Amino acid sequence: MPNSEPASLLELFNSIATQGELVRSLKAGNASKDEIDSAVKMLVSLKMSYKAAAGEDYKADCPPGNPAPTSNHGPDATEAEEDFVDPWTVQTSSAKGIDYDKLIVRFGSSKIDKELINRIERATGQRPHHFLRRGIFFSHRDMNQVLDAYENKKPFYLYTGRGPSSEAMHVGHLIPFIFTKWLQDVFNVPLVIQMTDDEKYLWKDLTLDQAYSYAVENAKDIIACGFDINKTFIFSDLDYMGQSLTHGFCHVGQAGLELLTSSDPPRLSLPKCCDYRCEPPCPAVMSSGFYKNVVKIQKHVTFNQVKGIFGFTDSDCIGKISFPAIQAAPSFSNSFPQIFRDRTDIQCLIPCAIDQDPYFRMTRDVAPRIGYPKPALLHSTFFPALQGAQTKMSASDPNSSIFLTDTAKQIKTKVNKHAFSGGRDTIEEHRQFGGNCDVDVSFMYLTFFLEDDDKLEQIRKDYTSGAMLTGELKKALIEVLQPLIAEHQARRKEVTDEIVKEFMTPRKLSFDFQ
Repeated sequence: MPNSEPASLLELFNSIATQGELVRSLKAGNASKDEIDSAVKMLVSLKMSYKAAAGEDYKADCPPGNPAPTSNHGPDATEAEEDFVDPWTVQTSSAKGIDYDKLIVRFGSSKIDKELINRIERATGQRPHHFLRRGIFFSHRDMNQVLDAYENKKPFYLYTGRGPSSEAMHVGHLIPFIFTKWLQDVFNVPLVIQMTDDEKYLWKDLTLDQAYSYAVENAKDIIACGFDINKTFIFSDLDYMGQSLTHGFCHVGQAGLELLTSSDPPRLSLPKCCDYRCEPPCPAVMSSGFYKNVVKIQKHVTFNQVKGIFGFTDSDCIGKISFPAIQAAPSFSNSFPQIFRDRTDIQCLIPCAIDQDPYFRMTRDVAPRIGYPKPALLHSTFFPALQGAQTKMSASDPNSSIFLTDTAKQIKTKVNKHAFSGGRDTIEEHRQFGGNCDVDVSFMYLTFFLEDDDKLEQIRKDYTSGAMLTGELKKALIEVLQPLIAEHQARRKEVTDEIVKEFMTPRKLSFDFQ
C-alpha cells in the first residue's frame, strides 16, 4: 500500500527518539559502561537502518514526510550521524573507527596540516613528534596563535589532565602524556596536570577517599612518563579546591592546619618549609584564584547551555552540572598564582583527545566575557579497544585494554586472543589478497608506539601484500609493547610518595614571567 513505507519509517523514527532517551537516562542514572555501550550500539544501528530506508540521515526535528530544514544542509550539518562522540562515550559503526575529517567539520576545529607541522618544526628546531607526523594529533584550535606568541618571546603554558577512574591506567591513557612531555621539552614551558577525582566521584560508584587515592596512584604513572619536576604541577581537584577554600586559614596557626592534614591520605600537601605564619600567606594555601575562576565561569554558562553541550538531564545531580567549570578553570593562568602570580594574559595550550573538546568549546566561549585569552587546543584521535576501532579502550573492561600493570605474558595473551585482525579467513586467501591495515588493531597500535617510520611502512606493505600474516603482525606488536610496558613499570617503581607529594605541592616553578 502507498502509505506502508512512510508508516514503517515513522515507527523507525520514533524508535530512534525512544532509544536516544534511553541512552540519556542510562548516563544520568550511572548505569554500567556495558549497558550504556549496548544502548548506544542499538541507537547507531537504528540510525543506520533509518538512513538505508529513507535515503538520508535521521534528523530529530524532521520526521519522515516533512521537508528537512534548509539550515541542516549547510557546512555545519551533522553528516557523521553514525559516529557518537561525547566526553563519556565514543561509538562508531565503521571498523576503520571515527571519521575524523567529518568530526573536524562537526566540531568546527581546524585540521593539522603539513604547513602547521612544518611551522612547529621551524619554531622548535626539532623534528615533529611521530604523533604529529602520522596524524594521531590531527586537529587544533588556535595553534598558529600560540606559535605567533612563542616566536615573539611571549609565554604560554600547557594544561592536560586525567580522570582517575581506576588504580591502573592503560596504554591509551599514555598518549596525551607522551605528547605533552614532548611539547614541554621542545617549547620549554610549564605544565599543569589536573586530576579530576571530583568528576569520578560524581560519575562513578566511588567514595571520595577512593577517588583521591586513584588520583595519587595515576599521578605515579604520569610522573613515570618523565616530566620535569621543576616545570610541572600535578593537582587533585579534591585537594587543590580544598586549598582554595581554606585560603588564609594558616593564620589560625599550626594546630588548625594539622587537623586538615591529618587524614590519610592528607587533603593538603604543604611544603616542608611552611611555618604556617607566612606573610603574605604561603602559596600552599594561596590557591583562591582557582575557585574564583570556577565561580566566574559558572556565572556565565546557563543550565540550558550545559544541557545542550553535555546532554545533562533534569535528573542529573547538580555536581555534574557544575563540574565543567572546574575542568575549564585551569585554562586561565591566574588559577595558579604560585606559578603565574596575578597574570591573566598568559595563554594556555591543551593537548587532549577530541572527546574532551566540548568542555573547551564552552571555555573558549566564556573566556573573552571574563577578560581572559581563549585556550588553544591540540586534539588526538582515540586509542582503539583491542576488539576494534568502533570504540575506545576502557579501563573497566580488562580484555579491551593493555594495562600498564600487565605482565609480558598477559600482553602476549591479550594481543593474540583479543586484537581484532584485518587478515583473511584462510592463509591462502591472505597470501593472495593481503590484509587490511585500516581495520587491523595490531597495526593501529604500531602507529602509536613504533617510532621507526621506515619499519612501520615496511610492515604496512608486507601485511597489505599478504607477505606478512596476522600472527607475524601480532608478534611485531608484542615485541614493541612488552619492553615499553616493562620500562614504564621500572620507572614507576622509582616514583616514591615523597616525589608524588613534591609534584602535587603548589609552588613556584622554574619559570619567571616578567
